[in-house]
Amino acid sequence: MRPYEVVLIFDGSLEDEVIRAAIDRFVETVRARGGNPGRVDRWGKRRFAYELAHRWEGYYVLIEMTAEPTIIGELDRALTLADDVLRHKIIRVPKAALGAPRVELVVEEVQPQPQEAQPQEAQPQEAQPQPQEV
Repeated sequence: MRPYEVVLIFDGSLEDEVIRAAIDRFVETVRARGGNPGRVDRWGKRRFAYELAHRWEGYYVLIEMTAEPTIIGELDRALTLADDVLRHKIIRVPKAALGAPRVELVVEEVQPQPQEAQPQEAQPQEAQPQPQEV
């Protein structure tokens, strides 16, 4: 079995119960075929950067799972046919990323440094002619 991450974008106008039922249906599809659905992370409603299927808002969900490639093919087909799902992306997690700890970004606020008096630039000296040998 291989590890996968599935990102789903549901229509933002759907009720929470409808979204929850659709997620449960997809998770149960994987479980019934012998896969192991893991963590389900509901990111919630987000505004799109551009219009997607005549909508500007969607409900994002991330599902982590381990399954055989044939199961993922069936899940991909089910997600493509589902009317509730605007977009989906199935990503196979590389082996190198499995053992790596999760990295969280920490944003620090940088205080502007007070400007110090900058020294005046040195004036270039005029070039002196060099003596010529005769």
